[in-house]
Amino acid sequence: MTHELTHAERIRYKRHQDAAYQAGEEAVTNLKAALALADLSLPSLCNDGPVGCRGFVRLGGCSVALANRLAEVIAAGAHALQGQRL
Repeated sequence: MTHELTHAERIRYKRHQDAAYQAGEEAVTNLKAALALADLSLPSLCNDGPVGCRGFVRLGGCSVALANRLAEVIAAGAHALQGQRL
């Protein structure tokens, strides 16, 4: 037996989906800005829409050189954050 959503449930679901999509858009914007600070870019970075009422960001593929540079930047940032906690 399938459960048909009420009008109120459909509205709530749509609001959750919209909020998840917007969260994905904001995450993509934030990540692009952070990558730009390090002179990096992920060409396939995009909002992939909501998945299960959660935002989903597709990072996409990149070259080995970019992946290694990204790892260096993340590690340097992590070390800097650890130094701030001391």
